[in-house]
Amino acid sequence: MKALVLYIGRLLLSSFLLFLAVITVLFFLLEIAPGDPVQTLVGDVPLSPEFREQIVAAYGLDQPAWVRYFSYLGNVLTGNLGYSFGTNNEPVLDLILSRAGNTLALAIPAFVLSTIGGIVLGSIAARTRRRWLDGGISAASVAFFSVPNFWLGMMLIMVFSLWLGWLPTQGKSPYGQPGIEWQYLVLPVITMATSELAFKARIMRSSMIESLGQDFIDTARSKGLSSQRILWRHAMPNALLPMVTVAGYSLGFIFAGSALIESVFGWPGMGLLFIDAIHRQNNMVVLGVVIVMTVTIIVVNLLTDVVYGMVDPRLRARFSRRPEPAMTSTEASA
Repeated sequence: MKALVLYIGRLLLSSFLLFLAVITVLFFLLEIAPGDPVQTLVGDVPLSPEFREQIVAAYGLDQPAWVRYFSYLGNVLTGNLGYSFGTNNEPVLDLILSRAGNTLALAIPAFVLSTIGGIVLGSIAARTRRRWLDGGISAASVAFFSVPNFWLGMMLIMVFSLWLGWLPTQGKSPYGQPGIEWQYLVLPVITMATSELAFKARIMRSSMIESLGQDFIDTARSKGLSSQRILWRHAMPNALLPMVTVAGYSLGFIFAGSALIESVFGWPGMGLLFIDAIHRQNNMVVLGVVIVMTVTIIVVNLLTDVVYGMVDPRLRARFSRRPEPAMTSTEASA
């Protein structure tokens, strides 16, 4: 139990240090940005002398760099990401949270689809004795993993929206209507999931082939177990261990890569907010989205490491192993 607590403690410490490193890099990137620092903060918003003085006082721009750094770090740690000067001084965190639900509506189905699809297709490719099926799945995986997501999204819009007219091109619902309708989810979710599904299928195929070649599989066959029982009961649990790590990193990659997908499909999530903020030079929103994405990826990776430590029997055995008793002086002399 103590080893498990130390393991989780080390993960938390390394995650916090990584977060501090990202905040430090972002701060100094803002510091070395050329031009007027006040104009860099507010973007292309017109500045009056009074407004400039307010910005200088609010952000301590007349203070030394190390004072501003700790002030910036304290604001970030307390959830104060600044204000969006391009949208009536709305708090950046509120602006991001208002879009986070839309991004999750795309990311979670894409993650589930890519993970389940990758496990199933990878297992079929590893288990089948039909070379054409294994070759077809492997070739399709390499092809879809190589295709850029934004290009695939545009091709899907051309085929299913413009030529066939089956699905809408952009948005999350008909104009003026609140909420999200499923027809608007289909194309962006497929686009977001395709490359991840292909990657996971390749990983699962390799892991399953390695698992099926282990000695305990030969032992199970020698006991007369059916091939289905050997596959699902003995080979699958061991083959899924690498997928835990891959799936965790994949979720972070899906979040980070949502900007292009949301831009292609006009999906009003954090990614589209990020792209719009870059175009409008709304730097506080850009920094806020980067910080929220960084925190999300760090948390996902942290949970992945914790889950991996709990499901891997080798790590579980190390955590539950009791310390060996110390040798007495008599035993040592003997």
